[in-house]
Amino acid sequence: MLRARIYLLFLVPFTLLCSLCAVISGLLDGSGRSGHACARFWSLWCLRVARIRLDVAGLDVVPPDGPVIYMGNHQGNFDIHALCRSIPRRFSWIAKEELFRVPVFGAAMRRAGYIPLDRSDGRKALKSMRLAADRIAAGTSVVIFPEGTRTLDGSLLPFKRGAFLLAARAGVPIVPFTINGSMERNPRNRLELYPGTISVSFGAPIPTAGVPEGELMEQVRVAVAARLEVY
Repeated sequence: MLRARIYLLFLVPFTLLCSLCAVISGLLDGSGRSGHACARFWSLWCLRVARIRLDVAGLDVVPPDGPVIYMGNHQGNFDIHALCRSIPRRFSWIAKEELFRVPVFGAAMRRAGYIPLDRSDGRKALKSMRLAADRIAAGTSVVIFPEGTRTLDGSLLPFKRGAFLLAARAGVPIVPFTINGSMERNPRNRLELYPGTISVSFGAPIPTAGVPEGELMEQVRVAVAARLEVY
């Protein structure tokens, strides 16, 4: 617990600093590239200070160009940092709308081109998904956690249907990923932090064109579970 408290003393001001840099640089760069670069820098040092190493596998099967949707499991807070450093290409997060209301941090997310998902009601969620699909069709790759929240015990939670409706609408490949070790580094809802390794492995792209969302959901679930360590 002491390690986690010391880490928070670093995390809060460093996050504010990186967010301010993203907002200011975004005034000069409307593409979002500089904002995403700030996010990668933020993730790099958050991992280093926490003494967390990354082990990345499967990059050879990730398409080198063209938009894709990255989908995988969600174990802990450090998943964000791990993916930000592991994915070699620029991408946008699809994140809950509440994060975009956080002062400075939310503005930084918007400057980086990230996409808010309003889950307050079905109509707003559908509108958010349509916006995301249009962005993907225009060439933007995105990351989404189909479970919708972090797991408590490391097992896969039920997947939300909306993520696969988005994939079917966008018609671009899904790149499945599996995260292991994140839960042990920082368990959900507990003020604990343990050094160690987080592994991220990518699977072969899954075509979406003409595939029903229920079938897509099962294919992605099987691909993620195939590399998931049993707890």
